[in-house]
Amino acid sequence: MIGGGIIGINMARELKKTYPGSKVTLIEKEKDCGMHASGRNSGVLHAGFYYSPESLKAKFTKSGNRALTKYCEDRGLPINKCGKLVVAKDEGDLKSLDELLQMGRANGIELEEVSEREARKIEPRVKTFARAIYSPTTSTVSPSHVMDSLKLDTVREGVKIHCGVGYVKKLKNGIQTTKDVYQAGYYVNAAGVYADKVAKDFGFSRDYCLLPFKGLYLYSDEPAHSLKTNIYPVPDLRNPFLGVHFTKTVDGRTKIGPTAIPAFWREHYRRFENFRLSELVEVITREVMLLFLARFDFRRLALEEIRKYSKEKLVSLAASLAGGVRKENYMKWGSPGIRAQLLNLKKKTLEMDFVIEGDGSSMHILNAVSPAFTCSIPFAKHVAAEIKTRLG
Repeated sequence: MIGGGIIGINMARELKKTYPGSKVTLIEKEKDCGMHASGRNSGVLHAGFYYSPESLKAKFTKSGNRALTKYCEDRGLPINKCGKLVVAKDEGDLKSLDELLQMGRANGIELEEVSEREARKIEPRVKTFARAIYSPTTSTVSPSHVMDSLKLDTVREGVKIHCGVGYVKKLKNGIQTTKDVYQAGYYVNAAGVYADKVAKDFGFSRDYCLLPFKGLYLYSDEPAHSLKTNIYPVPDLRNPFLGVHFTKTVDGRTKIGPTAIPAFWREHYRRFENFRLSELVEVITREVMLLFLARFDFRRLALEEIRKYSKEKLVSLAASLAGGVRKENYMKWGSPGIRAQLLNLKKKTLEMDFVIEGDGSSMHILNAVSPAFTCSIPFAKHVAAEIKTRLG
């Protein structure tokens, strides 16, 4: 098992349950699990009404929400069942609001269509045109608490976790790591932003590459529970990003974001942290290609996201969703995260759904972006079932 994020951890647990007599070993290049996307996650447990009914995301978000909620409750982990309002800025948003409602109902998600007055009863500061959608099953958790607990469970269940061991390359009879050569009967790649690189060594990801997008949140210094619920705009469903919104953290604090700013290398968190020249060249080449050849408006998307480096811009976007939003209350950036977004090189589009590729010797999780944190438990069961099918 390569990669110790929430997908890798749950995959290791599920494989140990599926093959209890087998030795399952997980390698993670960092000093601990969940130090990248999983530990830097927004912490939102999504309900599952943004996704087309036939998609894997739709299939696993509802059950994933229930599974992680139960997991947190069973282990006494903090969870904030604060719900979510999706609001309309004007009459033009109402059609999209209706589409969300229809998709949610098709996916079996509990949703409430509320009037502007009813929305204000849920959250007095909310701004919406005519009506809104309320999702009572959306909640927030602490990603670090969840990851720490999952790691302990994984070890207790018999999985060996080797941190500080990074994948280097595939060998004829094993894989070379930064520590030693590992040999296995089956390899599972959940390497996040490097998943495509690992997959190519095994003969997969021929039509794909990963593009990194940097996510940033601005934190409010208002008292805890200044907002009663999460507040989201109607998203542009042509893109895999949900727009700037208010997130109520597990401890009641408020943050706005995230950005989805094109990063220049795969772990480009701050300035020249983790800088790799080869990645810079690769990523810029892909982004220039998208500027001219993409089958979506990458130029507009990139420019809009780059503007969000400005606190003023981010606050102004958030102010359209709620009243009493002042720039002076939003001065502190949170820790940046990287979204490992899969690009389809043939179609010149961003993949909207989860993507896996594999055969009888290896499985590769190529696209596991939001809401992968929410979906992680049932998604791991799905991938384990796919592996079992291939192994016969």
